[in-house]
Amino acid sequence: MQEIDLYLRKSKRVREGESALTFRAQEAKGRAWAEANGYTVRKVWADNLSAYSDVRRPQFEKALKALKNGEVPALWAYALDRFSRKGAADVVPILGKARVIFDYEGLDSVNDRDRRWIIMKAEDAREYSARLSQGVRDTKARQRDEGAWLSAAPYGLRIADKRSRKLEHDPKTWPIVLRVFECIASGVSARKLADILNTEHILSPSGGTWRDSTIRRIIRNPVYEGWQVVAKSGRDTTPVLYRNRKGERVPVFAEGVEPVPADLVKRARRVQAGHQRGSLGTRPGVATHLLTDLLRCAGCGASMCVMGRSYVCNAHASGKPCPAPASVMRTHIDAYIVARWSARLSAAEPDDALVHIIAERWQLLTATEAVEEATEALAAVREAEAAIEQLANDRQAGLYSGAMGKHFPRLVREAEATLAEAQKRAAAFAAQTIEIGMILDHAQLGEAWEAADIPTKRDLIRLAIDRITVCKAPRRGAPWDGDARVTIQWADTEQPA
Repeated sequence: MQEIDLYLRKSKRVREGESALTFRAQEAKGRAWAEANGYTVRKVWADNLSAYSDVRRPQFEKALKALKNGEVPALWAYALDRFSRKGAADVVPILGKARVIFDYEGLDSVNDRDRRWIIMKAEDAREYSARLSQGVRDTKARQRDEGAWLSAAPYGLRIADKRSRKLEHDPKTWPIVLRVFECIASGVSARKLADILNTEHILSPSGGTWRDSTIRRIIRNPVYEGWQVVAKSGRDTTPVLYRNRKGERVPVFAEGVEPVPADLVKRARRVQAGHQRGSLGTRPGVATHLLTDLLRCAGCGASMCVMGRSYVCNAHASGKPCPAPASVMRTHIDAYIVARWSARLSAAEPDDALVHIIAERWQLLTATEAVEEATEALAAVREAEAAIEQLANDRQAGLYSGAMGKHFPRLVREAEATLAEAQKRAAAFAAQTIEIGMILDHAQLGEAWEAADIPTKRDLIRLAIDRITVCKAPRRGAPWDGDARVTIQWADTEQPA
């Protein structure tokens, strides 16, 4: 007996009353046809995918490949619209090369009179799919602009009304959302907070354990400010603020529902980004290595993490490509950077630009309640700078390649205006005279350094240094040469020097 394959396809959304769409019903029909026509079923292929778009269907592609390669002479499918939504492009290449049976329509490709019908029906299915997909997209776009939440409600929220699909607080989980923002704003690290929530047996948004990435995602999500969001394209699906055709933000909360307070959101994001100390005087986490977050790999620009006794390219360590992954012993580069840093500060003159920058940052480090406004001003500058950089990164990732692209220039102007205002406010505080003699005195600086713990040493290094780029060693086992492999970007230089 000849062999035949069966191709089963079921839409995720099954039409009411159409029991033939179930896999079991389709397979039963296929096997009955094969038995009646002298065939033995070799293999059953099945896809359970959306009917609204021409998504990639791995099982369908394998079934076609088997036909084209001559592995099997015939293929049975329940119906043409279950077989292909791409029209003649899928059907024509196999006509005349293999037998394809469409049970529902009673069509058989070995019959000349059926071939035209098969092509026509396939094109009809393609056109229907295109109209259906466009209708769904248009409907969702309209609902999104009206402030409807189109998917499952975010953690801490719930759908207030099924018709408007506006959001309101979930009384069980909204207090957890507020707690997350408050803890991060106070300086608790995301990792520490995740451990605390897990210890208290509080379920995460996924229903499992909390992770630091879950905490960070909540802090960044604009929905907790009450705004509609969209997901970035590609692998990074981080929610970002959605704007309608007029470039306006769209409120998504039901009337009378209050978002997380704006000041709390800003502080939590600044603290999480490292732009500001928490309200308890701490920064997220307790760092245990001197240069982490300052180091960059010259090969790919990625940050460098600690692995064993070395700092290594984080991208390479994560299995991502890097043309020249850097790796350096911690003892070598730590000592080299401390020596360069100490020499630069000791040689600085009182009117050097670097001294003024150190003064601003020293104020931030020694901030008390009396200079809280200065701290906020400096943090606002860093936040505004990061916002401009994020706009550029989002555009490069394709976020502004579509309909939102026309808003990009205006968003950049708004971000630059925000930065200018923040800089103006910070400049008023930076003009104050600050005593930093200890920092610029070689002997006092050496004593302070020896007495300091790692977090304090990290803060002192960052008074004068913004970034350190490390090149890959010329060969394995090459002697350490800091001058050849390290580029320091001092705080008073825009480009590495």
